[in-house]
Amino acid sequence: MPLLIMNRQGYSGENVSPRNISIGISGIGSPTTGLSEEDELDLKMELAKTEDEIQTLRQVLLAKEKYAMDIKRQLGMGPFSEIKQNLSKGWQEVQTSNAYLTASATLEDISQSNVYKRTQESISNAGQMTSAALSTVGVAISRRLGDMRALPLPSPPRPSLGHSISVPAMSMRHSNTFKSF
Repeated sequence: MPLLIMNRQGYSGENVSPRNISIGISGIGSPTTGLSEEDELDLKMELAKTEDEIQTLRQVLLAKEKYAMDIKRQLGMGPFSEIKQNLSKGWQEVQTSNAYLTASATLEDISQSNVYKRTQESISNAGQMTSAALSTVGVAISRRLGDMRALPLPSPPRPSLGHSISVPAMSMRHSNTFKSF
């Protein structure tokens, strides 16, 4: 299978002329060394030049990126300001997109409909009723706790040789105040 190296200008400015180089493929898919020594040497030199060009271009690109970062720093444009600008630009693009405008118009139509207004009123009324019920429960709990504070504390148990049961605590559990709580 012949390989044609195209005519192109190299990084060093020299013209590379086209050459037909025949490359054989062995049965297992790897190229055989059917190249003449001159062709192989030419290809190795071309590869070395190309890799050298790539390395030089990487160094130039890195220097340019550093220079651009320095200019941005001098202008007060840090990484966060870039993110902020990108987000702001993106949000503006979203707001002017057809999908956003269509959805916005649809939501506006929905919010003006009678069904939406009735649902909103129902939810508002349910919230007010829930708030009133919770307030009533809070008042009842406070009242019950106040009633329990008014009860006398049980007297401490007297030491004895036998076992003792705290009768005031047992009687307090059976009181009307404790049962209703």
